[in-house]
Parts: sequence; C-alpha cells; structure tokens
Amino acid sequence: MSDKTTITGSPAQSRTRTLTLTGLMTAVLCILGPFSIPVPISPVPLSLTNFAVYITVYLLGMKSGTVSVLLYLCLGTAGLPVFSGFGGGLGKLAGPTGGYLIGFLFLALIQGFLMERFPERRPADIAGMVSGLAVCYAFGTLWLAWQLHLTPAAALTAGVIPYLPGDAVKIILAAVVGPKLKARIGKV
Repeated sequence: MSDKTTITGSPAQSRTRTLTLTGLMTAVLCILGPFSIPVPISPVPLSLTNFAVYITVYLLGMKSGTVSVLLYLCLGTAGLPVFSGFGGGLGKLAGPTGGYLIGFLFLALIQGFLMERFPERRPADIAGMVSGLAVCYAFGTLWLAWQLHLTPAAALTAGVIPYLPGDAVKIILAAVVGPKLKARIGKV
C-alpha cells in the first residue's frame, strides 16, 4: 500500500466515488424538486426539495452537498424542468420563489458546516437543518416580499408559516433516515 491509499481505496477511487454520489444526489434533487402541491393561500408550493437537500448533505457533506445543490440550480436555470411544478429557466429563478431556491445553497452550507463541526451528533444535525432552513426562509421571504410588493409579515404568512409543520416532519425524517443512508452508502 502506498502512502496515498486510503481505507476506501486510492485517492482516484475516492474522487470517483464522490463525483458519482454528487451526480446521483443532483439527480435525486432534480427528480424530487418538480413534485409539488400548490398551496391555495401562497404562491409557494409545498415540495420535497428541502428534504432532498437535507439527505444530500448527510451523504455528501458540506462541500460536495453544496456543489450538488448548485448543479441542481444550474440545471434548472438552464431550462430543465427541475424546479417546483416542473418549471425551469431563469424566469423561475427570478420569480417569486427564486429566493427560496437560492436559499437552498445556504441551507446546504450551514447544515453541512454544523454536521462536519460536530460529527455523529444528532442535535447538531438538527440544528444545522433548522438554522439552514431559517436562512433559506429569510432569503425566500425577502425575495417574495420584494417580488409581490408584500410587507415582511405578509410574506412570512404566505411563504413560511403554512410550511412549518411539514418542515418539522421533514427535518425529523431526515435526522432518522440520513444517518442510516450514510452508513449504508459508506459500506458500498
């Protein structure tokens, strides 16, 4: 064994594995992102995108998880129908829900940072998801308020408050499923 060999194999194998998982999780984001349920009181649909981001970061960590989210955003901005409601293009990113889409980058960074800073600690995982989601919501709410000429309170009422119970369920589910998937993927 050379000095550059790791437990999982050579550095080249490790890079290939990371690239493969990054592409796979980008595909998962692209598959789950379009499926959404319109909410009658809001221009923001209910989607599984943030759940997919949580799982992506569990499996890839901060750096590769954020790259995966960035690739998802680039594919959607290029016109692929990967955003909610099978939308895509720059118009979707620049529309009322664009702030939430950009916020997913910060969600990945914050969740990944806390998970890497405090490895194998579920409270840190949950704190990372909650903190990241709060920043995502801040971007989304400000953007929604600006786009639709709403007060911040009205934007919160339309774009955040109806989603909090579902987001709590997604965070709990991700905190349960994420470590198990990570352990399974680590054994592959």
